Amino acid sequence: MRVTLSYGRQGLSLELPETPGFQGILRPQETEPLDQPEVAVAEALQKPIAAPALAQLAGQRHNACIVISDITRPVPNSVILPPILREIENAGIRREAITILIATGIHRPNLGNELEELVGPEIAASYRIINHYSKNREDMVPVYEIAPGVKAEVNRHYLNAELKILTGFIEPHMWAGFSGGRKSILPGISSLETLEYMHGPEMIADPGTVYGKLAGNPFHEAGLKVMEKAGADFIVNVTLDTSKRITRVFAGDPVQAHLEGCRFLAPHCMRTLDEPLDFIVTSNSGAPLDCNLYQTVKGITGAAPVVREGGEIIIASQCSEGAGSPEYVKILEMIDTPENFLDRLMKREFFIADQWCAQETYQVVVKHPVWLYSDGLSPEEISRYHLKPITSVEDAVSELLHKYGPQARWAVVPDGPLLILTL
Repeated sequence: MRVTLSYGRQGLSLELPETPGFQGILRPQETEPLDQPEVAVAEALQKPIAAPALAQLAGQRHNACIVISDITRPVPNSVILPPILREIENAGIRREAITILIATGIHRPNLGNELEELVGPEIAASYRIINHYSKNREDMVPVYEIAPGVKAEVNRHYLNAELKILTGFIEPHMWAGFSGGRKSILPGISSLETLEYMHGPEMIADPGTVYGKLAGNPFHEAGLKVMEKAGADFIVNVTLDTSKRITRVFAGDPVQAHLEGCRFLAPHCMRTLDEPLDFIVTSNSGAPLDCNLYQTVKGITGAAPVVREGGEIIIASQCSEGAGSPEYVKILEMIDTPENFLDRLMKREFFIADQWCAQETYQVVVKHPVWLYSDGLSPEEISRYHLKPITSVEDAVSELLHKYGPQARWAVVPDGPLLILTL
């Protein structure tokens, strides 16, 4: 059988055997993309969910801040932003009084050509666009005590705006349950100190912080509380198909519109298996998410719930930017064994920004060997990071079929973490 994994921008074509134990090619249940997505966005702004029309809100304000996702997320800003900008400018907010704030979390800023790619050249040239820098103390303002002694701090450019708009897309998320909504603020425009708590070892190890879960999820609930304290007037979230085309628009009340989007997406992106697999072949959903090893944790953790103890994960992730930030590389280089690293982490012997992705990765690796196909990392690097390098996904599948036999239970998940897998 032939199958193409989402990999970089072009995909990775494979020819694989269909053995007796093969459980299928597992994909999200696709929804037809919208024929006129920009029209749909404009209509959603005028007839939002549980909120006044955006023009009505804007007519009462003198300035606005629109929060957008950074370059690691495939949000179609060139479709979403123009109707929003038209609506609030027609309502009386001057262009010079509009700030577009890039929710980088702790990622690097998006500048130059990357900024044009993110929002389109016309918007990049015509509006005030700033990146969130989580380490800039002067930009952070406390809004809430998220835990005893832990302040939730949010970007002042957002807090100072009279009209606050959040944008993004809704997909499964390994900690928040689903992305979108409140996540634009926490972690999107929060301080490094706040994120040290939100991405701390206890939060990441909490059984409630998993794909597809909102009720009883402490990450989600903290995000809602911080959004309430920081304020949010309106959201524009979309759902996408596996080709990154808009399938639905959810605009309006920041809580209700997001929940409606999650309810719509959930049945399309979940798949339950009756028994665990011996191994799985998956991806990190292609560009832009498979830009580095740091992001690849999403594909790894997404596959793990349906693989038996000791079973194996084959993942293809391009990692065109290598492992990730210098901080993340520092973490990877310090790990002697995954077991020792996790033990030291839970004892809080250290804290390094980005350690949470390493924690999630190695919580899987101690139970499941992870085989990685990547153009962006050398075999030596992959081995040093306690993963198994492969130069051919087909050869790796053949090796595992030889190990487990023709009756081995296995499956292919071409779009990686876009599909929530459960037993």
